[in-house]
Amino acid sequence: MPDTPENPLREGLRVDRTAPPNTVVIFGASGDLTKRKLVPALYNLALERLLPAGFAVVGFARREISDEAFRAQMLEGVNQFSRNRPADATVWANFAAGMRYHQANFTDVEGFHRLATLLDEIDRTRGTAGNRLFYLATPPDYYPAILANLGAAGLTAQNTNGRGWARVIIEKPFGRDLATARDLNQKVHAVLDESQIYRIDHYLGKETVQNILVLRFANGIFEPLWDRRYVDHVQITVSEAVGVEGRAGFYETAGVIRDIIQNHMLQLMTLVAMEPPVAFEATAVRD
Repeated sequence: MPDTPENPLREGLRVDRTAPPNTVVIFGASGDLTKRKLVPALYNLALERLLPAGFAVVGFARREISDEAFRAQMLEGVNQFSRNRPADATVWANFAAGMRYHQANFTDVEGFHRLATLLDEIDRTRGTAGNRLFYLATPPDYYPAILANLGAAGLTAQNTNGRGWARVIIEKPFGRDLATARDLNQKVHAVLDESQIYRIDHYLGKETVQNILVLRFANGIFEPLWDRRYVDHVQITVSEAVGVEGRAGFYETAGVIRDIIQNHMLQLMTLVAMEPPVAFEATAVRD
């Protein structure tokens, strides 16, 4: 029997190689997203041996705690929220060895200069090669200050003086309306090149959401029927099992409509209703 041909729509859905050495800096590390989603996801990559040997995580937040207390909080999150729980003791020990905590205010540029010193130290001790990924898991009001201070501390420069790449992940919502989204985009481009920026909604990273593209365009049963001639209407239901909990500060500024409706639901709708992309690549899917 001939080999089954590779499905091009599955390209990119599985990680085929280990990422280069790098440090992930999470702004807002004391928040719900870090404990519930981000660190458990990174731990699972470590469990599946998909993280490089030279890897580190730095939690950046205003609360003053020690490295040990930060690791304990993140272990609690993994044990409670990871899809593979409880944490494997050996894997967690190796993963936690690369975890640090940095206390500073998001508006304090001196705190970002101290962060640069810490990252240089991690490069020397962990072999992270100057590669930095900055994840903005904070209320949206802090985005401009964090971006400006990253630039002022020289942390957005890349491929200079032996330093590797620098990238920034900006969590949704991206602005409150079109005018503020454009204003934020200008502030982003003041310190970053477009190739360094990831504007994301973590909901789109869920496997079931990503599989919508495969189900639509690569399934021989559904693909011929998935159009306006056969689909009467589409219903999208949001069923939340989690309340506000510790996210009151986020909801006070962003609001549940901007958190879910304009992001999770509208983006899910676009995946359901979009035209076939010319290629299964980020830019083509976005277009």
